[in-house]
Amino acid sequence: MLPTHALSGMVLGVTVSAVAPEFGPVAVAAGLLGGVFPDIDMYAGHRKTLHFPVYYSLSAVVAVALAGLFTAVPTVAAALFLLAAAVHSVADAFGGGLELRPWEGTSDRAVYDHYRRRWIAPRRWIGYDGSPGDLLLAGVLAVPLVLALDGTFEWVVVASVAVAGAYTAVRRHLPEMADVLIGDLLVPVLPEGLCTHVPDRYLEG
Repeated sequence: MLPTHALSGMVLGVTVSAVAPEFGPVAVAAGLLGGVFPDIDMYAGHRKTLHFPVYYSLSAVVAVALAGLFTAVPTVAAALFLLAAAVHSVADAFGGGLELRPWEGTSDRAVYDHYRRRWIAPRRWIGYDGSPGDLLLAGVLAVPLVLALDGTFEWVVVASVAVAGAYTAVRRHLPEMADVLIGDLLVPVLPEGLCTHVPDRYLEG
């Protein structure tokens, strides 16, 4: 889920700030932004449009090398952003699939690999977004962040954990809500051209 990705990006930033404190704020901010950026495609080709497990990873290697050679705010920010986006895209393969009810394990699509032009199958090490295991991971990631950060960033961590807990509490009920709100109420009144943009997972029922 998005809070877990946000926290993982911030952990990358805190790791950098431990080595180079002068770049701490920019590293944490860039890690946070990179961690959430891929999910901007949530309703436009989710886990495909802005998810690039191979290309983000390759770009991150180059960016980290450049940041090591030419250490400055722009290079550090770019390196952390790309590294966090890469971790996000790769991590999605270890969760559930794209189906509306991922705990049923019916989807063979976790994240799209643009390099090989195929979908990577879900490993389901973390059952699905918003699962208890996902919440546990978010909590584990939050611990070093709360210890290392203060001010605005600390509140971002607290808010992320709160959102993660609330999302986990309602996650199993969201498909039924989507069936009613989108499948029964919205789709019947949408022009045909717009219906093609509704993600398939909302039309399964």
